[in-house]
Amino acid sequence: MSYDAIVIGAGVNGLVTAHYLARAGRRVVVLERAVAPDEAPDAGWVPPAVIKELKLTAHGVRVERPNPWIVAALPDGGRLELFADPARSADAIRRLSSADAARWPEFAARMGRLAAVLEDLYAAPPPDVRSRDPGELLRLAGLALRTRRLGKRTVVDLLRVLPMSVAELLDDWFETDALKGVLAAAGVLHLQQGPRSGGTAFSLLHHHVGSPPGVFRSPRSNLGAVLARLPGVEIRRGAEVARIDVAAGRVRGVTLATGEELVAPIVASSADPRRTVLGMLDAGWLDPEQVAALRHVKCRGVVARVSLACEGVDAGELAVAPSMEYLERAYDDAKYRRVSARPYVEGSLRNGVMDAHVQYTPYRLADGAWDAERRRALGESVMRTLGEHVPELRGKAVVREVLTPLDLEGRYGVTEGHLYHGELTLDQILFMRPVPGWSRYRTSIGGLYLCGAGTHPGGAIAGGPGRNAARVMLQEMPR
Repeated sequence: MSYDAIVIGAGVNGLVTAHYLARAGRRVVVLERAVAPDEAPDAGWVPPAVIKELKLTAHGVRVERPNPWIVAALPDGGRLELFADPARSADAIRRLSSADAARWPEFAARMGRLAAVLEDLYAAPPPDVRSRDPGELLRLAGLALRTRRLGKRTVVDLLRVLPMSVAELLDDWFETDALKGVLAAAGVLHLQQGPRSGGTAFSLLHHHVGSPPGVFRSPRSNLGAVLARLPGVEIRRGAEVARIDVAAGRVRGVTLATGEELVAPIVASSADPRRTVLGMLDAGWLDPEQVAALRHVKCRGVVARVSLACEGVDAGELAVAPSMEYLERAYDDAKYRRVSARPYVEGSLRNGVMDAHVQYTPYRLADGAWDAERRRALGESVMRTLGEHVPELRGKAVVREVLTPLDLEGRYGVTEGHLYHGELTLDQILFMRPVPGWSRYRTSIGGLYLCGAGTHPGGAIAGGPGRNAARVMLQEMPR
């Protein structure tokens, strides 16, 4: 069977890519290895252009921003709640430190301006700093001019903050451990790094993009569910791609695990770059240096998901990251491939189920492999950690499911279970994501494109990579 384009993966970015191509009149099929759709909400800022250009408001898309956006457990049993309104957050912080409360509005405003610079960069393919094309040079000049118009302080802040550790940044501004701990957690999300690692201040800003000043967590949406039922695109579930077929340096389609062959001049993969290229392609079509670069993309799985059944418990949202020192010690365990004895946990309770993000939990363990006993121990550790701050969980919560990075890899097909398809470190962003030379969504094989979170602008930007990739493809596809 032949199509104009084949998209691998029915996640948010794959579906966004497919619908942009379909709206331009292309016949598109999306191939998804999972039989049933994932019912979980999509976490990540949805660029307004995606909603507007695909006319998703009329189809019921919803973007939800929790308010308070974070509830941090305090050592004395209290809570620190931070809100979308900086003044309201300042009032909450004042109970802990009047000095920190006074500084919060300025901190929120300045970080908001820096995040706006990133938002501008994220709305298009990454700038090509090596290009001599007049159009690209004009675009680079335009970005520089827009940044300069934000003021000298913003330019200085940007140059100073991006390479900093989030710990250095927060120590410059605040004195309260609890406040710094919950903010630093955004700087290490999905990173095998601690808050004292260089470049983690960038990660803090990345998770601020598209949010009101002072909000450092992404919203949730039903974007994927809306796109999955939107007409215009054929979605085949239970269709695992075994091989991307290439002839004379160009893609000619894919072969499924069943042996069925599908033909198309364009293949766009929203799977992670390492899995796409090293798992679905014959490496003989690639330059050995490209293969080596892709093998070295950092996808160090460090996050587990633990689900607890806890009927009758009213806990809401809760983050356990009481200080930057706590986070650093949790990272120390993972650094040596040990499960953190005191993990950083963020839990969200809905309909009697607490879903918890658990960090730091290594993909590879120093002393053996993941087995039933280790999974049980991880679940109990999470219950114990949350139970220290939510006493009613004790004796009521039951571990429902434990997904280690190894399990996430198996369920979602992402290398080492890394849901961002590669760490957002300074050497893996912008024109270096996924690797230099492949940052504009096209690969060195004609007609083969990447459109997932492993490309610019990365994870936690729902649909951003897919939109940017589709725009590049439409410019290059024959009409």
